[in-house]
Amino acid sequence: MGGQSSEREVSLRTGSAVHRALCRRGYDAVAIDVGPALSRDLQRHRIALAFLALHGPGGEDGSIQGFLETLGIPYTGSGVQSSSVGMHKVTTKTILAAYDVPVPPGLVVKRGQIVSESRTLRAAKLRWPVVVKPASEGSTIGVTIVKERAQWKKALALAHRYDRDAVVEAYIPGHEVTVSLLGRGGRAPLVLPAVEIVAPGGFYDYSAKYEKGKTRYLCPAPLPAGVTKEIRAQALRAYEVLDCAGAIRVDFRITPRGRPYVLEVNTAPGMTETSLLPMAAAQAGIGYEELTERILESAVARMSSHRPTGRSRRS
Repeated sequence: MGGQSSEREVSLRTGSAVHRALCRRGYDAVAIDVGPALSRDLQRHRIALAFLALHGPGGEDGSIQGFLETLGIPYTGSGVQSSSVGMHKVTTKTILAAYDVPVPPGLVVKRGQIVSESRTLRAAKLRWPVVVKPASEGSTIGVTIVKERAQWKKALALAHRYDRDAVVEAYIPGHEVTVSLLGRGGRAPLVLPAVEIVAPGGFYDYSAKYEKGKTRYLCPAPLPAGVTKEIRAQALRAYEVLDCAGAIRVDFRITPRGRPYVLEVNTAPGMTETSLLPMAAAQAGIGYEELTERILESAVARMSSHRPTGRSRRS
């Protein structure tokens, strides 16, 4: 948990909650704040399996996954390739679109590239408002809903502060809904009840996500049966196309006419007290401690060595 990304504080909260749950469940678990001494920490604690509670670059982009694989330490969640693809919104959209999963139209503006807002909108066949965001950040960090020309340069500068690639895409009016999925070893993942997010001012930003009481959550989302069936199918499709593992969350915008668009795929969803994955799991009758154990077990199920994973080992 922890690390040095812009999502460090959220990661520490996720990690602390997961650590408490695993200890209460009877596991010999230790919390490690990722830093330069990570390799030494892993050896010192004789880690048998890593429960990844890292967010942002370095934690959910394939970096820590590749590092653990070189050490032969199994870990929770998706693998190197799936994590890398899922972290980069442009790559995710490109792959999903190739498999007929609907995504918002848009384009990429690279850092240092001088482009006018009018030329950009014409090239992507967009019109105001548009969403400008970093390609590889989470927790709505660096995101702006640009409603007029005067906001354009500032929005690009903010996105480029976090990533060399800024995504400019259509703003999809309507409902914000998320669908979480939970891996089950060799079986198809469990699709959890959808959650509708009703944020203050209609923008689910960082404070709306992590400050209690600022946002209303409706679970299960009060959507028409046909729309619910469609987003569940699209979420499962995204899971399969990106070859995900463990728990993921697929975020949607749904137009007033009921057409869904996938915004992004989060391969390391938050597990704080206000996070959406635990909320959806609870609606399905899965408590927080059981959820953490199921995520752990999904990693155990795909361990190639099939070595013993008794509770005396550390995670």
